[in-house]
Amino acid sequence: MKLRVLGAGLAVALAATVLACGSSSSATNTGSATNTGGSGTTSGSSNSGSTATSGSTATVTDFGPACSAVPKSGAGSFSGMTKAPVATAASNNPVLSTLVTAVEKAGLVDTLDNAKGLTVFAPDNSAFQAVPPSTLDNLLANKAELTKLLEYHVVAGRIPPSQLAGTHKTLAGQALTVTGSGSNFTVNGTSRVVCGNVQTANATVYIVSQVLDPASK
Repeated sequence: MKLRVLGAGLAVALAATVLACGSSSSATNTGSATNTGGSGTTSGSSNSGSTATSGSTATVTDFGPACSAVPKSGAGSFSGMTKAPVATAASNNPVLSTLVTAVEKAGLVDTLDNAKGLTVFAPDNSAFQAVPPSTLDNLLANKAELTKLLEYHVVAGRIPPSQLAGTHKTLAGQALTVTGSGSNFTVNGTSRVVCGNVQTANATVYIVSQVLDPASK
């Protein structure tokens, strides 16, 4: 898989975009998303196909075949991840260790953790393993290109599964397209959502099977 990353995105630009967008949804997503930041509200899920209560009425359910690989207890579990902001939560989940390395090298940990509301399409470790090693090494060594690539995996605002299908503008400025319904979704035609609707303290995460390439759009 050959990644062709456009332009140079800086961490400070990402921070400015997130602060400007706040917790609103993307330009093409007008619906409201699940809110886990309210007082006295706990949001998240415990295991694949299980549910957890948010407030007194809303129910959040994670879905997808890769959810079984997520730890069943501790900080990296579904319930544990709801207690930490997205970059920190991901660092506790072994399924996302390569992505966490990329976020750290790009200097985006604090930017992502301090954002008010995000949707993150998070490539799992197997997604990065599909990238040729030399390409991945070069990407990890180029902070500007790496930042731009990571921005392409993030959308301002929390998007629930019911509003996931459609076109969403990313923090990189380019759009990605999600097709599907129910518990079966694909991003940009080829990257499958393998574990979706994972909640962190400030983001909704969809773990995907391929690294998203903005140059393919």
